[in-house]
Amino acid sequence: MGDDDERTRGREAEVVRARRESRDRLGADAYALTLERAIGAAEPTRSSEIRARHPNLATDRVEEERYTVAGRAVLRRSFGKLVFLVLRDRDGDIQVVCDEANLRERDFALLDEIDLGDIVAATGRVGTTRRGELSIFAERVAMLSKALRPLPEKWHGLRDPDLRQRLRYLHLATDLQARSIVTTRAKVLSAFRLYLDAHGFVEVETPVLQTLAGGALATPFATHHNALDIDLYLRIALELYLKRLIVGGLERVYEIGRNFRNEGIDRWHNPEFTMMECYQAYTDYNGMMALVEELLREAAVAVHGSDVITYQGRELDLGRPWRRITMLGSLSEALGQDVDLDRSDLADVAERHGVRVDPVWGPGKTVQELWEHVVEPTLFEPTFVTDFPREVSPLARSNRDDPRLTEHVDPYLAGGEIGAAYSELTDPDDQRARFEAQLEARRRGQEETHPLDEDFVRALEHGMPPTGGLGLGIDRITMILADAYSMRDVILFPHRRPEDRTE
Repeated sequence: MGDDDERTRGREAEVVRARRESRDRLGADAYALTLERAIGAAEPTRSSEIRARHPNLATDRVEEERYTVAGRAVLRRSFGKLVFLVLRDRDGDIQVVCDEANLRERDFALLDEIDLGDIVAATGRVGTTRRGELSIFAERVAMLSKALRPLPEKWHGLRDPDLRQRLRYLHLATDLQARSIVTTRAKVLSAFRLYLDAHGFVEVETPVLQTLAGGALATPFATHHNALDIDLYLRIALELYLKRLIVGGLERVYEIGRNFRNEGIDRWHNPEFTMMECYQAYTDYNGMMALVEELLREAAVAVHGSDVITYQGRELDLGRPWRRITMLGSLSEALGQDVDLDRSDLADVAERHGVRVDPVWGPGKTVQELWEHVVEPTLFEPTFVTDFPREVSPLARSNRDDPRLTEHVDPYLAGGEIGAAYSELTDPDDQRARFEAQLEARRRGQEETHPLDEDFVRALEHGMPPTGGLGLGIDRITMILADAYSMRDVILFPHRRPEDRTE
């Protein structure tokens, strides 16, 4: 540890010690039981509500209306017998003017114990200062909760991206813009639910702990159930149980839930994430593409009031039909040569373009990896990528025009995949054959394959209607609509290595 770090930690320790002494002087008043016991109001009035009620007050005027406000003290200025506090509630900041002439002696003395970060309440008349600042002219002040640690960098907020994710509570406490991410996510979820509910979908919940991790090609997290003495897996997808409900006759279902995949971490990936999956009987992947367009348009309007948004400085128009390309067609166009699953030199083509081909891959996996290397980075505008090889789509129906492919589509937005949709496979024998092919791929050494789910095959044997299925990544969509660079910026508490407390 350097000398500067040593001095910084020494100053922080002194601040904490001084705050503890202030807490001890306050005694029982340091941590109020309720707002009403502390200051006589059942609940505070939000700062946004006060501003909405008094939008055009004349300068240097005090009204008759009284309000109680409460929040974190983020600014304190003292001028002897006049103290200015700025309190931050969930909507924003509001100034509290504390004049010794208008306060009880005890309340004015309390101001000496208020530090930045303390949770404070004030009651008084609303008005404006000589500078025109909307304020509460305090008649009572109360401490609600004493903060023993100071806010980071005074009240300017956390600037280190790592600390913003690790100490999210401080990021939210000191950066009002960070709170907009929370409301953006809530608006996305609300828009999805409103649309799906209005179109006859029923929201359901399915198991998070599963005996088989199915519905995607990913490595699961494993655990053990002591009472049943069986191994279980945190789900990697919502799919297979939702399709069981289609077999059961529900016809339109959706779920918004957490998935868990033991995989790497980057701006588009996190081991714990939220998906919305929905299944609709009597349609196909074309119906799901139309649904994606509608859902994303509704979400954009809910968040921004418009279906034209900006992401990282570039415009995205979600109000017009999305572009549609096929995987093989777009890859052939990008390479300037015909790429087909039957090409004998497919591995050589991939190697020449920087893709290291694993010997256990078949042509479908090779094409997908080559496409992800060459084409995927070029996609920014809203785009549907259709018709994936059978090898990489074990749960999708075979393409109606080319049985080597499937009716699998991935929607892309702002340079990344935001979900997947299928014409669902309803033939139980075909599904069993696909699962067995996945088992063979695992025997050959391919790590991420789909297990053979006998119960799901049995469900299909009872008959499943033609169905379209869709999954959308809530975190990725929130990232784009919030104009955040990484989905880890919109996941409130992303996983990180524990802090080294010895440093």
